[in-house]
Amino acid sequence: MTEAETGLPPVEYAVAVERYLAAAGLADGSRRIYRIALHTWAWALADRPAPTGPERRRARPPVLPLALLDHPDTPDRLRAAAARRGADTGPRTLTRELSTLRAAVAWWRARGWIDGDPTTDLRPVDPRPTSHAAAAAPPTPEELRALFALRAPLREQALWHLLHESGAAIETVLALDTDHLDPPRRRTRPGSAPVHWQSGTARLLPLLVAGRPTGPLFLTDRRAPTGTPARDRCPHTGHARLSYRRAAELLTAHTQALGPGWTLRRLRSGR
Repeated sequence: MTEAETGLPPVEYAVAVERYLAAAGLADGSRRIYRIALHTWAWALADRPAPTGPERRRARPPVLPLALLDHPDTPDRLRAAAARRGADTGPRTLTRELSTLRAAVAWWRARGWIDGDPTTDLRPVDPRPTSHAAAAAPPTPEELRALFALRAPLREQALWHLLHESGAAIETVLALDTDHLDPPRRRTRPGSAPVHWQSGTARLLPLLVAGRPTGPLFLTDRRAPTGTPARDRCPHTGHARLSYRRAAELLTAHTQALGPGWTLRRLRSGR
């Protein structure tokens, strides 16, 4: 007889995560995203840095007792982890991941599996310098040359160039479709969100969209999950639109050798 069948509270954090997800009534895609977020906090509970980039999806989280959530040091560990996570992702993603943890903790407490709530005072923390000028400092020319010299895939290089050269909002850029582009004029077509670019982007975009006259401009490496809206699925490859979260993870993974401080928002701040 399984633990779920006996009604006994789970001992391990990972088991509690699966029990929560099974009861949450989520679609497959949402369940996968929630699981990744909750596994990320497991690394914080173990006082270890979470994997980033592609490794984040594949890494097995540490085995932890669920009771660790009631340890008096846990709120501090989670606050430190939120600060680190805030350096690698946008505030919307961090807020969503914090909300996922809060929801799971509330569900576990309602069943008496844990007593306290280590997320009570947990808020998104900006880990960058308190000076707004320093926080928004654009990359120097030397830093940009180092970034663009990385052996990164075409998709990443095109995205980084476009963000830097256009200064457009990240959400706007990721929402672009291939038929929004007007390559000869180095801009988007009338009726689309106005985005302009320069020579670096102009060189890369034709290579990126070759054979794809319609559909999302920036795509994931995998086919879109079942239930993905048609507007976020490429009709030619079946792949999904690249998300903000994934784009941030890719930038972090590729810039590890360049040092900390690389975020999508900072990259676009140079214009």
